[in-house]
Amino acid sequence: MSNHLSRLPRLAWGAAASLLTFGAGKKKTTIGGQALIEGIMMKGPKKTCICVRKPDKELVFREEDAKKAAAFWKLPVFRGMYGLFTAMKEGVDAINFSASFFEEEEAEPSQFERWLEQKLSSDKLEKAVMGIAMAVGIGMPVVLFFVLPALLVGLVPQSAPFWTRNILESAVRIAIFLAFMWSVSHMKDIRRTFEYHGGEHKTIFCYEDGLPLTVENVRGMPRFHPRCGTSFLFVMILISIVVFTVVFSLVATVDPWLRMALRLLMLPFVVGIAYEINRYAGRYDNALTNVLRWPGIQMQHLTVFEPDDGMIEVAIEAMRRVIPDDGSDNW
Repeated sequence: MSNHLSRLPRLAWGAAASLLTFGAGKKKTTIGGQALIEGIMMKGPKKTCICVRKPDKELVFREEDAKKAAAFWKLPVFRGMYGLFTAMKEGVDAINFSASFFEEEEAEPSQFERWLEQKLSSDKLEKAVMGIAMAVGIGMPVVLFFVLPALLVGLVPQSAPFWTRNILESAVRIAIFLAFMWSVSHMKDIRRTFEYHGGEHKTIFCYEDGLPLTVENVRGMPRFHPRCGTSFLFVMILISIVVFTVVFSLVATVDPWLRMALRLLMLPFVVGIAYEINRYAGRYDNALTNVLRWPGIQMQHLTVFEPDDGMIEVAIEAMRRVIPDDGSDNW
């Protein structure tokens, strides 16, 4: 029996973690990456490369041409919505690829698993598991950071001033976010992924500084990058607080379900705005961008750890395969 279902929890957690690790000197490059299970995916303007170190220490690669977005999805704000969705979709697929080299010993299939195998082909089952993993990976942060705070604040007496409700909800959202980050960073399997995350950042910094991509050069680079997915997610939380506070000062409703529905409707635009801020902060160096970067950089202490030399080697090999010859990765 295939290990599709046994891989589901790892894929779901990996999908959620991909929000923290996607994206990442002198040169500003559009190349970004994502940490995987014992590997790294680097995404350039023309190619995407996954490099994984198998249990026998051999490096395996998967290279693909980069997918082109329609013109509409290249517009400001909308490109952030598209970027997050594609990062999640491609991230789950990349994590599935890396996980395939580390299959756990098969357990006796359950009755439900036998039924699924009878009803679905292997390809359909694989797609179903990937879809569920992606839904859980996206849904988990949405529920934790947006739905749960709204429901908890719904317990506040309706006679309370609206600004009290908004302040409390903002505090709850940040507290849940920090608790989630801290707990994920202490999971053994995820911690190694976050060490690869550090290797990804350091390699991108080395390339941006114009140095040869060697283990020695990469090792000395900073591990916190302004375009990190962790920074993006924290900026998104902060932007959501500002946007929701303004909206609910105009739409004075205390109904928790209506407040939650409005949040979900506005969430794509919050994502788009956060993307533009993170993009600006990563592209320029000035007093304003330093201020914008600071909160996200601090959050990276929980999701970006020092890599070993083997992890750096993986990042370098993936990076080399996506650097275009024509300089089209210049930002």
